[in-house]
Amino acid sequence: MQRAGEQISGTGAAARYAEAVPRYTSYPTAPHFHAGVTGETFRGWLAETGQGDDLSLYVHIPFCDRLCWFCACHTKMTRRYEPVAAFLDALFCEICTVGDILDGRGRVRALHFGGGSPTMLRADDIVRLGSALKTAFNFADNAEISVELDPNDMDEARFDALAEIGMTRASLGVQDFDPQVQKAINREQTFEQTKAVVDGVRARGVRSVNLDLLYGLPHQTLQSVADTIRQALTLSPDRIALFGYAHVPWFKKHQTMIDEAWLPGPEERFEQQQETARIIREAGYETIGLDHFAKPDDPLATAARQGRLFRNFQGYTEDACRTLIGLGPSSVSRLPQGYAQNTPASAQYERTVESGDLATVRGFALSVEDHARAWVIERLMCDFAFSGDEAVRRFGECGRRIVAEARARLQEPGSAAGLVEEAGVFTVREEARPLVRSTAALFDQYLKQGGARHSAAV
Repeated sequence: MQRAGEQISGTGAAARYAEAVPRYTSYPTAPHFHAGVTGETFRGWLAETGQGDDLSLYVHIPFCDRLCWFCACHTKMTRRYEPVAAFLDALFCEICTVGDILDGRGRVRALHFGGGSPTMLRADDIVRLGSALKTAFNFADNAEISVELDPNDMDEARFDALAEIGMTRASLGVQDFDPQVQKAINREQTFEQTKAVVDGVRARGVRSVNLDLLYGLPHQTLQSVADTIRQALTLSPDRIALFGYAHVPWFKKHQTMIDEAWLPGPEERFEQQQETARIIREAGYETIGLDHFAKPDDPLATAARQGRLFRNFQGYTEDACRTLIGLGPSSVSRLPQGYAQNTPASAQYERTVESGDLATVRGFALSVEDHARAWVIERLMCDFAFSGDEAVRRFGECGRRIVAEARARLQEPGSAAGLVEEAGVFTVREEARPLVRSTAALFDQYLKQGGARHSAAV
């Protein structure tokens, strides 16, 4: 067995925790997208979709009725519904255009509504949107439909509308239940509100509930974040996503509303991550990749045990569709040919799609080398391991180069971030897995190009 890399405790550990690396929900990552991919490029890629291809859809709703200061999503705050209604008119145009290009080809296996706040839509508009999508696209009978819910938006009419469009999974943003933390991030939401929404969706037949929680937030302590986790567990969520707060004020100016003196340091963040993960595991949940957890009978846990876990812009998923079509401003589509991203500017998006064009403004066409490195990075992020033989079988000479590169790294003490090789399989050691993003970064040939800035590794 060959080993490389340092322990993640002891001297220099804080620097490792604070290392800035991508989250690797795509490869290449979004900072490397460029304007060479246009609407016509994307149209051509869509036209190559096969009759029997499986598809996923992502619909981005770029509005909130309040601005959470921790958020790094593409969204804007509005207290008026008129801009939302105007956006929906444009979104319906984009849905029709993409549906016409596909012309019945492909079958939708998964649909995800994100934002922003999808539940800011009025109940009748939720139903209209669901109907428009099912008219334009060919849905499988058992398609999964997941929606990100803001408990502050929910009422009986919205519960019923989401049930009418067939929601199968609800994802609730919780972040933290501590009032001091909530005030510091402008996200006030009581435990009772959250529980009422969990009860409301389950009463309407939703069989999967996910809670999003954060560590590393302002004023969080080891005790307070543990208290939030224990409260969340009383709701018996099917899945938990436990993310480290990404403080990127150079990218999202509203994060400057958070005083950096209130933020826990790198070692405190690591302790919070380790303690909260321990509490969740002791409650009977299985660890999924870097930052997700699921009940043992959840499809995500089953997929992880069977080596069928994947990663996309929504995080870890059992969705095996390699074609994901993004709709709405800033949304990203991923196809076998590459990535295509819509303009994030709402006014430009509306003008473009209402004229019948696609709103793509940038993207990335994938080479064989890109596909090979994307596969290695995804396997590391999902399984903490990749097979050298499988890399060669799938990608030929590109796979051989990457395997040789990995072996060369193993000869450089401290350079492979806990990577070891045994019987041709490269694995991230157990104690180094919280830093798997750093391990994945070793295979990113674009990382040092362009000067992009990223969030902390832990």
